[in-house]
Amino acid sequence: MGRSEPGLVLAAFLTELKERGGLSYEQLGRKAHLSRSTVHRYCVGRSVPATFAPIEAIATACQASRADLAKLYRLWERADLVRPPKAGGADPVDVVPTQPDEPVPAPPRARTRSRIVLAAVLAVLLLAAGSLAAPRDGQPAAASTAIDPPMWSSAPRVIGPEFVGVTINSNTGLMPTFPVGSVRFWNSKTRWHNLEPARGLYRWEGLDRLVAGATGVGRPMVFTLGGTPEWASPAGVPTVFGDGSRADPPDDLADWQRFVRALAERYRGVIGAYELWDEGNIPAFFNGSMAELVEMTRLASQAIRGADPAAIVMCPSMGELWDPVAMGRLTEFAELGGYRYCDGAAVKLGQRFATDPPETMVPLSRELEKVLHRTRTGIPLWSTGGALDVGNEQPLGADRGANYAVRFFLAGLYAHYYRMYFYNWGNATIPIVLQPAGGPETKAARYVARLHEWLTDSRISSCGQGRTAGLPDGLWQCRFELRGKTFLIWWTLDATLRLPVAASTTSVERLDGTGAPVEPGATVTVTGSPILLRVG
Repeated sequence: MGRSEPGLVLAAFLTELKERGGLSYEQLGRKAHLSRSTVHRYCVGRSVPATFAPIEAIATACQASRADLAKLYRLWERADLVRPPKAGGADPVDVVPTQPDEPVPAPPRARTRSRIVLAAVLAVLLLAAGSLAAPRDGQPAAASTAIDPPMWSSAPRVIGPEFVGVTINSNTGLMPTFPVGSVRFWNSKTRWHNLEPARGLYRWEGLDRLVAGATGVGRPMVFTLGGTPEWASPAGVPTVFGDGSRADPPDDLADWQRFVRALAERYRGVIGAYELWDEGNIPAFFNGSMAELVEMTRLASQAIRGADPAAIVMCPSMGELWDPVAMGRLTEFAELGGYRYCDGAAVKLGQRFATDPPETMVPLSRELEKVLHRTRTGIPLWSTGGALDVGNEQPLGADRGANYAVRFFLAGLYAHYYRMYFYNWGNATIPIVLQPAGGPETKAARYVARLHEWLTDSRISSCGQGRTAGLPDGLWQCRFELRGKTFLIWWTLDATLRLPVAASTTSVERLDGTGAPVEPGATVTVTGSPILLRVG
């Protein structure tokens, strides 16, 4: 392809990172799992990759910072937008190829996708979610090909231990007794209203209790802000919490910045990340304009970075994204430049109803991706919860609940999210209960703990499902590497499949902790409960 000005700017910054890292093209290629010529081509601006993954892999090999990666993404996005069509086909795809030992019983079929308006897409997704929801009588949902997200393959990305997270919905200070990667504090009586009941009067006791609990079990923490105190917005609309907190922004934004600074100073080096508001696009939680939310984001980010430069700043979470109006408010926040002040974006990526298969969130993530691309927003994504009415949904059975809890995280991996926070821990009145505060672990908790064990420090390289990924109909698969060894995770949308495994498969492991060696030519049973296959 021809050299565009944005492409040359991208190449110049990539070269700067290469020189900063002191690595040759050959060394970078080995570390990023790319050829030497590919690295050279990107660093001199001869081509721009079709996905960000190769650029991210090169930058990570150069030990780029979060700010460097965010800048690189913006530069790559601009270069990608002006990519001229290439005669005779696209530039070479620089991805880790699918390994030949995967079962490929059916050839992939080509698909074309037309661009349609967001509201129409969301309407279709709602219909699909409705058709795939588990019946209210508790009978299994039928497997369907209606959820048909595209497969992907890229340079392996490390899954950090923080990926498997839970929201702590308790103010006791108790923490999960099963292993999870990180905890998020929200709906735990730690809203701004609780922590500063009068201007300049701080009540840290409740948050101190939570922080001590998380510190005691070594869990990284995310603190979520929200709930303006009554004194800061006397005429503001009350929140849904019934505690006197307000959904409106404070009358004086200086009160907001001062509180955030005091919070970050008190918990410097202890709380690792801050989510700057919960459900920022929903009037019941934030009743101001998106312009006001952008300014609050700017001020809070400035305060946190001044008090604790190592802390991660996450932009206000955006929820109910199945609703075009809610997606429109997220779009407005992005267009106003709100995401420029953060290290990442928090959204409520989840199925529309708790009884829907978690995989229904993946098509929604694609629509969100399009919005962020259109608004020139390149930023890592975290999911910090699900639908607002989760507390009104009927309980799922123990088996289905455990499977869906695990698949919530797998669907997040399919959608390229860097952290997933299950909502919630500590509550016993939601459809999928992990563990009541102080109570026993459920099957869902044990399964989530097992998945956390499987995933931590592994490197994910691809995900796909069905014939479009060269897999059997109904099979979902993600591929990982850990300490030089490959493993696959297989599952279905609650259908039961009997499938042969590749000759190089050595063993199968299940979420209940059982497992067995696999003989060449053997078949395995795949259901809605994910299994792990070790290869080689």
